[in-house]
Amino acid sequence: MVDFQQIKHQIMADPMNEAFTSRNVSPLFKASKDARIAVVGQAPGRKAEETQLFWNDPSGDRLREWMGISREDFYSTSAIAHLPMDFYYPGKAKSGDMPPRKGFAEQWHPLLLEEMPNIETVILVGSYAQKYYLGKNREKNLTETVRQFEQYLPDYLPLVHPSPLNLGWMKKNPWFEEDVLPVLKDLVESKL
Repeated sequence: MVDFQQIKHQIMADPMNEAFTSRNVSPLFKASKDARIAVVGQAPGRKAEETQLFWNDPSGDRLREWMGISREDFYSTSAIAHLPMDFYYPGKAKSGDMPPRKGFAEQWHPLLLEEMPNIETVILVGSYAQKYYLGKNREKNLTETVRQFEQYLPDYLPLVHPSPLNLGWMKKNPWFEEDVLPVLKDLVESKL
């Protein structure tokens, strides 16, 4: 049986991550044998990487609000695992951050999830997570995938990214707050 510390060292030793390891940047994820929920997002932001605390930004504040969980519980509970699509900050793009590197999740998520047998639901935050986990089963776009969230339960719950860049999306899609967020809050509460 592999433990999470061994996996972390394997990630750091992988040549794909040499630029980060050489700067003493650790991979940012959280795994636990007790985890019942896995939150899969895009990749850590700059602030998250600097502080070594995932979802440590306004997007994280909004995600915790959506989940109905305090900041303290979000970080301290072993019931929630955090597996971004890339465990390192990919850099800045013209609008927001660059996408997670291709092949990263494919290499490391299965290894970590194998060690977390109690995961009941994977919360898929944003299109990168939905594309990887839902593949051809997702709808024609993110909006429709999130709108059809019930068809993916209980294994997956797709969400829009809680970024401030998506405030316009939220205003155009009031059903998200009315229909999806109560289910998310109930799901999180039932697993803690």
